Amino acid sequence: MGDVLETLIEQLRSCWRYRWWALLAAWGVCLLGWFAVIVMPDTYEASARVFVDTRTVLNQVTQGLAVDPNVETQILRVRQALLGGPVLEKVAREAGLTDPNATPQQQQQALAGLRDRIQLTGGKSKDGSTGTGALYVISFKDSNRERSLHVVERLVRTFVEGTLSGNRAGSIQAQKFLVDQIRDYERRLGSTEERLANFKKQNVGLMPGAQGDYFTRLQNEIDGVSKAQAQLAIAQTRRDELQRQIRGQQPVMAGGVQMPTPRGTTLPGTTPQTGAGAQADTASRIADTQAKLDDLLLRFTEKHPDVIALRQTLEDLKARQQADIEAMRRGDPGAAARVGLSSNPVFQSIQLQLNQAEVEMAALKGEIRDRQNRIADLRRLVNTAPEVEAEFARLNRDYDVTKGQYQALTERLQRARLSEDADATGGVHMELIDPPSAGFKPIAPNRRQLIMLLLFVGVGAGGGLAYLLQQMNPVFNSSKQLTAVTGLPVLGMVSMTWLEKHRVQERQATFAFAGAVCALILVSGAVFVLQAKAVVFARTLLG
Repeated sequence: MGDVLETLIEQLRSCWRYRWWALLAAWGVCLLGWFAVIVMPDTYEASARVFVDTRTVLNQVTQGLAVDPNVETQILRVRQALLGGPVLEKVAREAGLTDPNATPQQQQQALAGLRDRIQLTGGKSKDGSTGTGALYVISFKDSNRERSLHVVERLVRTFVEGTLSGNRAGSIQAQKFLVDQIRDYERRLGSTEERLANFKKQNVGLMPGAQGDYFTRLQNEIDGVSKAQAQLAIAQTRRDELQRQIRGQQPVMAGGVQMPTPRGTTLPGTTPQTGAGAQADTASRIADTQAKLDDLLLRFTEKHPDVIALRQTLEDLKARQQADIEAMRRGDPGAAARVGLSSNPVFQSIQLQLNQAEVEMAALKGEIRDRQNRIADLRRLVNTAPEVEAEFARLNRDYDVTKGQYQALTERLQRARLSEDADATGGVHMELIDPPSAGFKPIAPNRRQLIMLLLFVGVGAGGGLAYLLQQMNPVFNSSKQLTAVTGLPVLGMVSMTWLEKHRVQERQATFAFAGAVCALILVSGAVFVLQAKAVVFARTLLG
């Protein structure tokens, strides 16, 4: 640490020889810099704040019914347009920032300078957070306060009008596009419907229906035949079993019911009276007549008229019974009752089931025959029906796609029209929070700060010049430094003896240097304090 400090002191001693050159350089830098700061033009900044609310009550009401306006994209487009050539040329021409007689290159340079001084920032809500609304700040810097205000007013007007009118223009353009597309799809839809109708007329009976396509119908018929044949085999087995069972049964059996002779019968050969005895069957009447005949034979002979009459009646009843038996054999159901026989219920039940089995077999045979005929018809169409179905599916697909696009475009057109009405009513709210304004004091340059900065810069420039001159003309200030450079030992030093007049001159020179330094500091302070008056004086002097 001591060596470093010693080296630094030696360097300062070496630089001290060129102190006047350093002081002269500091004065020159400060004077030139102060003059440049004083004559530097003032810069005024005009700004305005615009609040854009894209989530108004109307937008919330029409949400989902209308097209959501992409105001952010529109604002971004307007921001780019504000910094574009046409808008800048118009603003520069109105503000007098360009010369009509200037060359195209000069005009381009003027527009580039104007673009660099325009700032458009924003995207946050009023309280500074990101929200549904955005606060945009438009600012412009210029040496003329009135001109900066004019430029900001023009930019704000362009920003507001461009955002609103651009949104409406985009909506109108979108509606025109949708109308053209709807007309085109309406024409396509009509053509597709006509082709589909003609195809249906030409291929009646070959198109797939509720039962599916060609191969589905064919497979269903084949499966139906297999199922009906299995059911037919089961029905035949059941019929054979019923036939076997019915062969062991008799269709009728003896009744065994004896009808009593009704009271009040006077003559055995007379016609039976109406009553319970009148409804008795032939066998019962034969038994009753035989009992009466036996009773009469106990009291009378064969010649008795009552005996003869009962015998004749008994013969007639037996003849009638024989006729009923023959009729019963032929299948007359009433004959069994007259003969005194009743139907066998087991036989009748088996016969009923047998009849049902026969009917079921007949129905299944008819179903199998019909399905086999349909299978044959379908097999004859194996090369035609699939092609018809494929073409029908393609026409339906084209129709569904065209219809879906037509309906979607129609719905979007209605939403676009509703959005246009909503925008015209107030879909986007723009509020000028702060109108264009500019302070009466310039924002730049900060002359006080620059004056003090130039003082330090001048001192640094003087010190740098002294160090440079010392490096160009080095000297040895101590024996140690000489030994370090030459590598030779120093045996002794001879000091210089100053005369009194030389000492006085040295002190005077030191005082003069200190006075010059103090003068520099005092002048810098005066310029710092009187910089405003100095500016006015300089502008008056320069005209």
